[in-house]
Amino acid sequence: MAKFNTGQSFADGDTVTGAKLNNITSQLNIYTGVISEQTAMSATVSTADQLLIADTDNGDSGAANRVTIQKLLNDTLTNGTYTNANLTGTITSNRTVATSATITTGTIPNLTSSTANITLGTIPTLTAGTTTSTAANITNGTVQTLTASTATITSGTYSGLINSSTGTFSGAINSTLGTIATLNSTTGTITNLSTTLAGDFTISQGTATLSTTGATAGTYGTTGIIPTISVDAKGRITTIGTSLGGKILQVVESSSTTQTIVASATLTDTGLSGTITPKSSSSNILVMAYQSVNNVRSAASQGHAITIVRTIGTTSTSITNSSTGYDSGFISVTGVTGVQLGVIASIVKLDSPGTTSLCTYKTQGRAYLTASGGQAVFQDGSNASRMILMEVAA
Repeated sequence: MAKFNTGQSFADGDTVTGAKLNNITSQLNIYTGVISEQTAMSATVSTADQLLIADTDNGDSGAANRVTIQKLLNDTLTNGTYTNANLTGTITSNRTVATSATITTGTIPNLTSSTANITLGTIPTLTAGTTTSTAANITNGTVQTLTASTATITSGTYSGLINSSTGTFSGAINSTLGTIATLNSTTGTITNLSTTLAGDFTISQGTATLSTTGATAGTYGTTGIIPTISVDAKGRITTIGTSLGGKILQVVESSSTTQTIVASATLTDTGLSGTITPKSSSSNILVMAYQSVNNVRSAASQGHAITIVRTIGTTSTSITNSSTGYDSGFISVTGVTGVQLGVIASIVKLDSPGTTSLCTYKTQGRAYLTASGGQAVFQDGSNASRMILMEVAA
């Protein structure tokens, strides 16, 4: 059925001309009630092209309806298999893609096939499942986390294996070949590092702890003492000693001119003393006392006795004959009615104090006979007595 274009009208009495008739026919919109026996189009139809769809229920009297290819597909396309379909846009439902399909863009959320081979492109995140295939080949990209405790890295170069603020290797790294070029961690811990380092080694950063040897930490050697050192094949000091057996380490001399009269048989301080501080607790102290003493008595015989006492702190010990003090000898004069004999008595003792604390040595003396005015006068008339102390290395 055809409808004339009502844009061209005739007034009463108008002359019908060819031009006006042409306007009517050239401006016609022609609708076919039912379009049938159409020849198939060989050209490509775009989504914007329009189709005329006739409603056959209305017979030949119905006008055709206009629709686009895009709308037709949106309204009628259902799930199924479409050969050579070239679809663009976002697929929101599940689709099965053939193994020979080429995916140029998009996201693959899960890769489950152990034989998958991705040769080009970017996989932004691998989060699901665990890759266990030994045939997997990753030619480019970043492996963010290795979690398998049995993973074995056999070859290759790993320039940025650890990129973490804590940088901790929690499991064993089994690498028989290859080079770890960079460990990018300032606070990390390598838990499986051999504690035995053989041969020469250099640590440019960090701290290495060496095992202890037989030597005790401390300072060895002082003025006059040169320590003896034993070194093993690895250059470690194993023992340190300070023994200089028989060597004189120091000499201290003291004297006294103070007169001291002892008129009893009890050992009494004579006024002669000296002090020394040993450099080694194993040292010996050689004590030599030269005592000025005058033996006095208004009878035929007289004598004296001298002993040496060592004091460390508050403890005093006699290092010679502590009971009689006769180490200096006895003088006997006969055939006279009085005695007054001055001598230089000597007493020598090698002592082992076993300390490095201050040691004080002094002499004590007594008169042998006290009857008939008997007495021993030390430093009589200000005659000097002397004491020499020598430290001798053990």
